[in-house]
Amino acid sequence: MSNQIYPCLWFDGKAKAAAEYYCSVFKDSKITAENPMVVTFELMGKKFMALNGGPKYKFSPATSFVVECNTQEEIDYYWEKLGDGGRYDQCGWLDDKFGMSWQIVPAVLGKLMSDPQKAPRVVEAFMKMNKFDIAALENA
Repeated sequence: MSNQIYPCLWFDGKAKAAAEYYCSVFKDSKITAENPMVVTFELMGKKFMALNGGPKYKFSPATSFVVECNTQEEIDYYWEKLGDGGRYDQCGWLDDKFGMSWQIVPAVLGKLMSDPQKAPRVVEAFMKMNKFDIAALENA
């Protein structure tokens, strides 16, 4: 038996455009199947489904995808690529041009936050940021 859990993303007629867009942003990604209603695709080996479900439902920040980045260059890349045509917010959050929420975060953030002496300064620093700045967090 092959059980899988993967997200189904609801779009208003833009499932294929969204799948193509996400596959262009993330390396090792591809569309695996499509029909007029559903497009399945993989982002970095993870399966997704995009559904042309109509205008009834919209995305909200209550559900977001976290992109954990090892370098500032990765943060800059995903911030610009995913935010292009969308909306930037604070603390690494953005909505892409399809309305999906993303968090572009440095991998080191968990380590910085686990230090009880440093954590309050790190929080103070990132609350002032839109796009995360790894060097500023490390120097907080």
